[in-house]
Amino acid sequence: MKIDGGCHCGFITYEAMVDPSRVGICHCTDCQILSGSAFRTAVAAPRDGFKLLTGRPKEYVKTESGAKRVQAFCPECGTPIYSAEPGDSPFYVIRVGTARQRAELIPKRQIWCGSRLAWVSDIGAIMQFEQQPPIPL
Repeated sequence: MKIDGGCHCGFITYEAMVDPSRVGICHCTDCQILSGSAFRTAVAAPRDGFKLLTGRPKEYVKTESGAKRVQAFCPECGTPIYSAEPGDSPFYVIRVGTARQRAELIPKRQIWCGSRLAWVSDIGAIMQFEQQPPIPL
């Protein structure tokens, strides 16, 4: 499936070929911190199936379970775009929220569930609003 997307401010744009059956959710604590949320949703694109169209991401290299991983994000707005192995990575792990086709990229698996925040399993029971309610709630 061909996808395209970019960061919040539009500085970074990309296109990629992905397999929608490979979309996953990661609940590890690194993904919680790096996403600023309870988990991260991502899909891999092979190196030859990923192309930056505009902008150049800033990179941060972190050690993950002993292996180094490049975290690429927009230098202007901070949107996480992808992660990859340092150097000539065989694939890019694209952050699903950056894709215009994100509604079609439905997760098929979850990993690091031992780190999952307990409330995520019952998120449907939390009060819901169609739009922003008056603040404070």
